Amino acid sequence: MATIGGGLADWIAPKRTALVLIDMQVDFASPDGILAGYGLDMSGVPAVLEKSQALTDAARAAGVPVIFVGLFTSPESDSPAWKERMLRRGGDPDSESHVCRIGEAGSAFYGPQPLPGEMILEKARYSAFVGTDFDARLKALGVDTLVVAGLTTECCIDCTVRDAFHLDYHVFIPVDACGAYEDDIHQGALKSLELNCAILTDSEAVGSVWEKA
Repeated sequence: MATIGGGLADWIAPKRTALVLIDMQVDFASPDGILAGYGLDMSGVPAVLEKSQALTDAARAAGVPVIFVGLFTSPESDSPAWKERMLRRGGDPDSESHVCRIGEAGSAFYGPQPLPGEMILEKARYSAFVGTDFDARLKALGVDTLVVAGLTTECCIDCTVRDAFHLDYHVFIPVDACGAYEDDIHQGALKSLELNCAILTDSEAVGSVWEKA
């Protein structure tokens, strides 16, 4: 993982960096959310929330933009390809496509909360860059580097990080501030992202850089 001696202080300097929090919402992170109701193992989520909150606090203190990315769905935005894939796998897309519905409790942010004036990006696909103006909004901030945290490592973090890399952003992942519902999936996703698209670090190293900035 990256260390300050390896250049981290320059790589994630506040003037060039944004903290991107992915899908930290009730349906994904709360024991009362839809995914918990499906029986997924939520035991690792509280630690992710805690580390993400610490990163959020450090970012704000250093003047690093904090960006809240959330999934906000509606019947009109549901992906036909996703629904058909569910059918072909023997699932029921009508009952399983209602995660983070607009206007419902499940779409509310859970854990770190946006402050007035902070960017909220609403998406309807896994990647924060698909069907949104995220790239343009980042460029307007003068950002070329992203520190990405949240849920889940193998899905929306993975897709967002890969798209960010393809758009020539430098991407850092604090491994203790993101998570999945199965540790082997989390670790496998991190291994692949480190090999191809991102530099792995941790919340303490990032926070230390921003504290000294």
